[in-house]
Amino acid sequence: MSANVEVLAGGDTRSIASNILSFFHQLRIDTQLPDGVEVLNPYQADLVFALCRLFYEKYYGDQEKRILILGINPGRLGAGLTGIPFTDPLKLQNICSIENTLPKKAELSADFIYAMISAFGGPEVFYKKFYFSSVSPLGFTMEGRNLNYYDLKELKTSLRGFIIDSLKKTISIGIDTSVCYCLGEGENFKFMNSLNDELRFFKRIVPLSHPRFIMQYKRKKVADYVEDYIARLNSSQF
Repeated sequence: MSANVEVLAGGDTRSIASNILSFFHQLRIDTQLPDGVEVLNPYQADLVFALCRLFYEKYYGDQEKRILILGINPGRLGAGLTGIPFTDPLKLQNICSIENTLPKKAELSADFIYAMISAFGGPEVFYKKFYFSSVSPLGFTMEGRNLNYYDLKELKTSLRGFIIDSLKKTISIGIDTSVCYCLGEGENFKFMNSLNDELRFFKRIVPLSHPRFIMQYKRKKVADYVEDYIARLNSSQF
């Protein structure tokens, strides 16, 4: 499957959906991780991959470039479950109209993101312009809890090669590199901005408050954050 991704960088004319699914299919972490760290890789499950196919063929079945929005890494109740960043099983079924048998639990970040997507004009309008991924497209747990790639210094160090390779392959699926939006104005932005200064993936990186931070600590101002997101995203040049 990695050969397919290499072809993409050379100008393959397949749909964005096909490119995304090829990328998901080959996702693996081969490097040694710290003791106790487990990888969330939902793409190895046939059911999840089938749901991803339905979602991406519905919203990305074309060849138009998208602007990338990068989260931190998938969590257990969002992309770690559905394979689709910031999309829990409830949003997948009730908003995206993709029925599924996954546990119907809401996820805080997905709650905010789909409120924002609704205000933007709905999934069809939003996904026509933007593509969600994460600095690490695979997630992690430790002792049954979500773990961010930067929570452990040795984890961040061991993932550097995987992250760089994944970003290159993500860009190759059909990403406009004029701007990248980074969810998280702290450690995630610091790491991504430093990496971009070194490797020049994007012309600029724009930080946005992380959805989980908003929902946990700024819930009374959700409408203000939605408005801020939309204003910043609408500043993108297409």
